Amino acid sequence: MATSSMASAACGFVVAPPNITSSTTNSPKSSMLFLSPKKNRNPRLVVRAGAEEAAAPPPPPPPPPASEPAATSKDAPAAEAPKAAKPPPIGPPRGSKVRILRKESYWYKGVGSVVAVDQDPKTRYPVVVRFNKVNYANVSTNNYALDEVEVV
Repeated sequence: MATSSMASAACGFVVAPPNITSSTTNSPKSSMLFLSPKKNRNPRLVVRAGAEEAAAPPPPPPPPPASEPAATSKDAPAAEAPKAAKPPPIGPPRGSKVRILRKESYWYKGVGSVVAVDQDPKTRYPVVVRFNKVNYANVSTNNYALDEVEVV
């Protein structure tokens, strides 16, 4: 029986980035890839990357101009309220019992419980329903559109 080894195909290759200059012999910033030329059953890929100096963190953004007087503690909650209101949840709540209205479904007119509802409006079948009975493929969950389920 023939076997192939990736190490034997790439025996002795050394890959280095093209920007390395030859003026420094042991530069800690260089990175190198070396494939071991030894023919053994456990080939290893060795990747060495030098430690680069950590760049200084960017300076913090300047504070906003002080055109208005400082807000008091009574004004602070009022300023935070109009930020962003969450939209109401889509579909039946989690754990509720739903009846299936999709005629081609194995569980048509059956009742199952909602496992999750995807809140993305672009999702075609956002409601995940789990049933007590499994279908022919031994599956007990399925996804449905919002108009294919009704809360019982």
